[in-house]
Amino acid sequence: MFRVAPLMYHSVSPDRDDPYGVTVRPERLDRQLWSLRRLGGRGVSVAELIAARRRGGGHRLVGLTFDDGYADFVEHALPALQRYRFTATVFVLAGRLGGDNAWDPDGPRKPLMTSDQLRHVAAAGMEIGSHGLRHVSLPSVDGEDLSAEVQESRRMLQDITGQNVGGFCYPYGHLDSRAVREVQAARYDYACAIRRTEFTGQYAIRRTYIGDSDSPPRLWATGVMNNVRTRASGWPHRASGPG
Repeated sequence: MFRVAPLMYHSVSPDRDDPYGVTVRPERLDRQLWSLRRLGGRGVSVAELIAARRRGGGHRLVGLTFDDGYADFVEHALPALQRYRFTATVFVLAGRLGGDNAWDPDGPRKPLMTSDQLRHVAAAGMEIGSHGLRHVSLPSVDGEDLSAEVQESRRMLQDITGQNVGGFCYPYGHLDSRAVREVQAARYDYACAIRRTEFTGQYAIRRTYIGDSDSPPRLWATGVMNNVRTRASGWPHRASGPG
């Protein structure tokens, strides 16, 4: 669907206790975002990226997503995004607001955003998407439980933020034909997965996982930086480096 898949982040924190590899240090995120801007690129929400591509543009845009709705997004990720005038999509667990990442049994407990923090993030211009209610693998649930994960989560997030919630993200990247049909029936505009599957497309957008080891040189290897540099070649102005 995109020349370069949206980037997939999770937690942004200086905490180094990270057995699941979901945490990026704030200084690492800052360097990644600075590198995108230096090359003439701009980080945007998935909704903005889709809208731009539908108009035939958006070639210098890179989709940024943050899964799970960690509270550290407010303290560390949001200021960095605002510093570079970027936006992003934050996929939130509607049924765990104010809770923690209980689905990671071996990892440290990471607080999740509260309703007030979620409203703050939405008001700051970030897109809010649904990650379901509880962070469960959707192919493992049936009937009313599946409907609640997809549809009730959207209603709850819309009630809290007062904004339309047009994007869904499959927990763990797990999906099957039932999950995709449920998302379509709920009238989401799009859905994000992780890797390429038989369902890849508008309702299963593949993404590029970003971890703490992904310095700008490693982002070159994913094609992200190379694509931005190619699209931005010939621009007369470049952003200056960090102070």
